[in-house]
Amino acid sequence: MRRAAIERLLPAAYQRAAGPGSVLGALLDVMEALHAPDEAVLADVDALFAPYRTPDGFVAYLTRWVAMDHVVAAPRADAPLPLPLGRLRDLVAHGALLARWRGTPYGMRTALELATGVTGFVLDEPADRPFHVVVRVPPAAADRLALVTRIVEAEKPAAVTVEVTTDPATAAQDQPSKEPS
Repeated sequence: MRRAAIERLLPAAYQRAAGPGSVLGALLDVMEALHAPDEAVLADVDALFAPYRTPDGFVAYLTRWVAMDHVVAAPRADAPLPLPLGRLRDLVAHGALLARWRGTPYGMRTALELATGVTGFVLDEPADRPFHVVVRVPPAAADRLALVTRIVEAEKPAAVTVEVTTDPATAAQDQPSKEPS
């Protein structure tokens, strides 16, 4: 708060006594200096909650804030984040969309794609197994199976069983065939 604004809050007698060089004037100068750091933070507070502008150290907190804490769950507080910061920022930016579609195939697929940066997740609901979902993980995300499983378990409806598998048909197509020499 600027000195002039603080001075306007004082009774008229104090305002007259707060001239330059007075004790009250010096006190108002100190009050202005004490308010400056807090006012600087408050002036830019919206940046704390903007996923692409927030400081790196605050991104994991925002991920938890939008109910994606299962993604950043770590056994120790000093453990490294399981995803690059850009992926976490994407999850925060899409937090409302993910919350709206939680428990649906679209919501699960979107969460998986945002977290891994890989498209091509296939969700099958076998006709012979009601309330069961098979999640086929594309080969590009096969190395992140633990993360995929954590997301699937958190995003699925409670009454649904789930099976997470890598897609062997797609994996075989992506690998070069081995011919005898």
